[in-house]
Order: sequence, then structure tokens, then C-alpha cells
Amino acid sequence: TGFVQSLIKLCGLNWIAPDYTTLCRRQKHIDIVISYQKSSDGLHLLMDSTGMKFLGEGEWKRKKHGPEYRRQWRKLHIGIDAKTLQIRAVQLTTNNVSDSQVLGDLLNQIPQDEQIDSVYTDGAYDTKQCRQVIADRQGHAVIPLRKNAKPWKDTKSSSLERNELLRTVK
Repeated sequence: TGFVQSLIKLCGLNWIAPDYTTLCRRQKHIDIVISYQKSSDGLHLLMDSTGMKFLGEGEWKRKKHGPEYRRQWRKLHIGIDAKTLQIRAVQLTTNNVSDSQVLGDLLNQIPQDEQIDSVYTDGAYDTKQCRQVIADRQGHAVIPLRKNAKPWKDTKSSSLERNELLRTVK
């Protein structure tokens, strides 16, 4: 709180910075709203995730002395508007949550009245669930097939589209 309090003082404000315990307790109830410019002609989303280390030693120490077991990672899943490069959806999860598990939650952050034209992802999203979630929003899934891709047996339109792509590629 000392650093934050000094910043507040530099700004000429007479505020008191909350202590660490108060911040931790309140962060659970903070709703974060991402400001954005609504797409007028259909949204083209780019979806991916990245790992973020938030507890543990640096790379040099790990290479020199071996890894400690207190390292912890989080995964940041993000959806970006391809036209404006604005962040439209974001979710932070533990490192054991797969990309495909989060896609539905990310798409739910886009207002229902906004048309999603296409969703571009990597092969980690090549699942029936992901393709169906995108189809439910009337979007087109642009997802590369997995290396060991096999045809799906169900007759949903999202599965038939993928099977046709698989026949074309192989």
C-alpha cells in the first residue's frame, strides 16, 4: 500500500489506499467491463490463450539450480476483434483448463444482438462442442483440423461441415 499511497499523494489527492487484505477480499466481487466499439458489419473473432507465470522463480534461477515446486501458472483466454484489434472477451483460468472448455464462456461475453460472422482459432478448439457453440451463434468456425483428425459420426451441420473439410484435405 505504500507505493500506491505515494502515487495518490503525487496526484495531489487526499485518499487513503486500501490495504492488501481489503483488496484481496473485494477483488472477488468486482465486475470488469471491457469497453469496445460494436461491430456494424459482423464480428470476426480471433481466439487463443497464453500461459502466465504468477508465482515462482525466474528462468535463470530455474536453469541454474533446478525447478522449485511452488511455480504456478494461469491461462489467459482472449478473443479479439480482427478488424479493430479490440479485446472483446477475456477469461483467466487455471493452467489445467483447456482452450475448448472456455470458448462458450468467451462467446457469451459478446452481446447476443451482435452478429458473429466467423471465429478463428487454433487446432485446440477442434471439438464438437466448440464447433456447435460457434454454429449456435450463426458464426462460421475457421479451425484447423487436428493432425490425427477422424470423421465425426453425428449429423449436426457443424460436424458435417468439418467432415467435408476433412475429406477435402485428406
